[in-house]
Amino acid sequence: MPKRTNYRSILILSALLGSICFFVTCIDKEQRTNPQPTTQNAPAPDENKFAQFAGSESCTNCHREISLNHLHTAHHLTTLRADSSNILGSKHPPENRFYYNPNLYLAVEKDSGRTFQVEYLDGKEQYRAPMDITVGSGKRGQTFLYWYRNKLLQLPLTYFTELHQWTNSPGFSNRVIFRRPATSRCLECHSTYFQVTSAASVEPEDFSATNIAYGVECEKCHGPAAQHVAFHTKNPTEKKAHFIIDPKTFSRTQSLELCRLCHGGRLAKTKPSFSFQAGDKLADFFSIDTTSKNVADLDVHGNQYGKLAASKCFRMSQMTCLSCHSPHANESGKKALFSQRCMTCHNEQHGNFCKAKDRVGAAIKTNCIDCHMPEEKSRSIMVLLQGQSVPTAATMRSHFISIYPDATKAFLNKK
Repeated sequence: MPKRTNYRSILILSALLGSICFFVTCIDKEQRTNPQPTTQNAPAPDENKFAQFAGSESCTNCHREISLNHLHTAHHLTTLRADSSNILGSKHPPENRFYYNPNLYLAVEKDSGRTFQVEYLDGKEQYRAPMDITVGSGKRGQTFLYWYRNKLLQLPLTYFTELHQWTNSPGFSNRVIFRRPATSRCLECHSTYFQVTSAASVEPEDFSATNIAYGVECEKCHGPAAQHVAFHTKNPTEKKAHFIIDPKTFSRTQSLELCRLCHGGRLAKTKPSFSFQAGDKLADFFSIDTTSKNVADLDVHGNQYGKLAASKCFRMSQMTCLSCHSPHANESGKKALFSQRCMTCHNEQHGNFCKAKDRVGAAIKTNCIDCHMPEEKSRSIMVLLQGQSVPTAATMRSHFISIYPDATKAFLNKK
């Protein structure tokens, strides 16, 4: 039976963001079978690691406020087990449909408590696959994975939040594809842990359907916590934290490299995914491209570190990602809050306050962001809207902190 394979990299939608790559495999329709998760007869080279995780729910007993706040962050939402409560977009016609041509369309439908993407040709159902896992916080959009045997494959429709409509998934051609596999490197940036059950030489990889820690959770930055939880459960009066990583003790490089794992552009791994742990040296696990790049060549999505590192603010200080971002709270869109953090360094006392303060007026204290970190179009997150042949780009906040005359002019004109 003929078979064609074409692997290529893409980036998947998300509020945070990281580098996401999927390899493309197109299989003829005659080879399609109903997808069912299974882990039978699969080797488990990493079978003991999952037992080291306690799960973020266990953190709530001692760190209740932080844990509950984290549930609203893009990190927590970046992968979830899909159900009707967390799948965005309409499931009712005509808004639930995406037409490739007048005779071929995909529909998002609910059936027996689950949600499916269903292919129709000339009004007849051709294929359906369940939306098993959501990927992306939903701020920009949401894409979906489904289990096919013991592999995870990406579904062809993505929900594009900015335009409130279903679109072709980023990187997909204008035809129906149900066979694009997710890789462990993709999942490494969208989860705390997925257990790979296939040998290192197997591509696409197999995964355990049960040994999963969804979302970028507490243990992504603090390390697997089963031993920590067990110790403090037995010793409830002990105040010193045992068997856990404390990122507050990190050097500037360690802190930046933890974020750079997913927000530092495309990194070619030299060791298995999920091997890197907070505090490790990134170069021990990835081949780091040190070639100097023009900041304009760095995409606004996926390489926030590269953009930030090129900024004068970064080069002239000891700032890290945590100088502006709280890892435990959803601060998305809070321009006044971020502006106040800018002014801890840029103020009258330091003699480096904004030179446009007289023109900007009182807004200077509530919105530095739109002038100095404007939204830009991504070249990697682009979706094909229904009926269009040219992809539409998602817009994201630039992390290259600089002076943008056009952005400043537009800001002043809106006042």
